[in-house]
Amino acid sequence: MKRAWHWGLLILAPIILAGLSLMVGRAVVPFSAWFDQADPRWAIIFELRAPRTILALLVGAALGLAGAAMQGYTRNPLADPGVLGVSATAAFGAVLTLYFGAAATPWLLPVAAIIGGVVGVILLMMLSGLSGSAITFLLSGVVLQAVAGSAVAFALSLAPNPWATQEIIDWLMGALTDRSYDEVTLAAPFIGAGAAMLLSLRPALNALSLGEASAASLGVNLRRTQAGLALGVGLTVGACVAVTGVISFVGLIAPHILRPLTNGEPGRLLLPSAFGGAILVLAADLLVRLTPAAAEVKLGVALSAIGGPFFLAVLISMRRRMA
Repeated sequence: MKRAWHWGLLILAPIILAGLSLMVGRAVVPFSAWFDQADPRWAIIFELRAPRTILALLVGAALGLAGAAMQGYTRNPLADPGVLGVSATAAFGAVLTLYFGAAATPWLLPVAAIIGGVVGVILLMMLSGLSGSAITFLLSGVVLQAVAGSAVAFALSLAPNPWATQEIIDWLMGALTDRSYDEVTLAAPFIGAGAAMLLSLRPALNALSLGEASAASLGVNLRRTQAGLALGVGLTVGACVAVTGVISFVGLIAPHILRPLTNGEPGRLLLPSAFGGAILVLAADLLVRLTPAAAEVKLGVALSAIGGPFFLAVLISMRRRMA
């Protein structure tokens, strides 16, 4: 009964937040305007806010799912695509297309971001090792983040003009502002494919919680699982970065909050984390829209302000448990 109540809340919360996202902004649009196409506010809802809301749901779910999969595979609660440099490598792939002016080709930017994300996951696994400690894994992520960040900074310093520099900086901060159905149709297939791949790893992640040797004795193909994780995370994170820029900490926060509801089983955590990520991104996007500042706060900046202290609290908690 308790589990059904939790699932009901996880499903209901995104629906409520999505409705609020359509109604609330600089101008509040009442529910009555949703069904009157003659009302000028109808266009605000379905041409401006609807694609932004759909994208928030997709991106939040993808990042929450990717974070839970990485944490389950590495048995490390600090794993997150944004914190550990995977988003940064995806961003570098996308920045290269912006730098060379190739982003005008619609499919090139997401493909470059996905390739960057896949390479980032592979490098992270190579640097840390499958059974590396939390500190080794965190340091590997710091190294990857620093290298990818330096590469992005180098591209910025050599940008051909100030407009290109500003475009790259604005995009790197992460936002859902002024997104259209084009971004939704661009990201959705890649996110869907990556999510399906990650969800298929549920039995393997549960088996890996017993250790590599036990998982192998249960018939888990470790190389195939690692390849599936790299490609699944690369597809989901790369697609998200391609349409919103870098948004961090979603994949860290959502699994941590929801882990107690799944008895610590990493496979069972995947789907709840997707819902939790969607809730988190929708709530944060509503928050940045309602801030009284003249210019809208970037979503990536807002989530970093929330996620930074959360990451520190998790790290301190882990240190106390190991002491």
